[in-house]
Amino acid sequence: MDATQSTLSDRYSSIPAGHLAAFPELIAAQSTRHGGVSPAPYASLNLGRYTPDSMEHVLANRQHFFTTLDWPPEAFAESHQVHQDQLLRVEEPGSWEGFDGMLTQKKGLALTITVADCCPVLLYDPVTESIGAAHAGWKGTVAGIARKLVWRMQADFGVSPSDIYAWTGACITPDHYEVDADVANQFPEDHKQWVEERRKFLLDVPGANAAQLRAAGVNRLEQAAFCSYRDHEHFFSHRYDRGKTGRGWAVIGMRP
Repeated sequence: MDATQSTLSDRYSSIPAGHLAAFPELIAAQSTRHGGVSPAPYASLNLGRYTPDSMEHVLANRQHFFTTLDWPPEAFAESHQVHQDQLLRVEEPGSWEGFDGMLTQKKGLALTITVADCCPVLLYDPVTESIGAAHAGWKGTVAGIARKLVWRMQADFGVSPSDIYAWTGACITPDHYEVDADVANQFPEDHKQWVEERRKFLLDVPGANAAQLRAAGVNRLEQAAFCSYRDHEHFFSHRYDRGKTGRGWAVIGMRP
């Protein structure tokens, strides 16, 4: 769990990304649902452009979010995620389609991951000054996106996995993530549990991603203690809100 765990409150628009937030050269955080202008059911800090919410609201929310992090609101990269394992190396701000992970050595460029129950993965190597971010829903987890992000950072930037600091953010936790056998059968036994009275499996997506990172050689790993479903008053939860909800961001960037 996080060594530095924040208290959830409707006064805060983000939580720090564990040990990553201790590096002064980084911004590393995950947004909450507080402090924005969007009305219900997107209340209130909806950062997702691919929702029925007004784009005017989304842009205002993004400006607020980055302002709280002391970061230029236009200096970020985003992708319309598709629950796969494609990774994009980015060198400039912009929006892309079809990538669930990004990596860069560019300072002054924030990588954003959109979440509303899926697991965000943030990586930082202070030796090569490299960052990575991935969106790991159950499909991306099965495809190995977390370990593939480590491998890509090795290949592109010469990163040693033992130098990486990793954080998996607030997402849906096993107690609340019920799935059927067709999904559960794609996960190793260590990350699923059959519950007879529910006639469902409980799936541990953050644990599965943490295991991928450790298997790839990442030892400096922290996991957020919060659950997007259980703590739905503070985070957007697609499952709790039955699909009618906003989207949050996990973000990492190196200051210029």
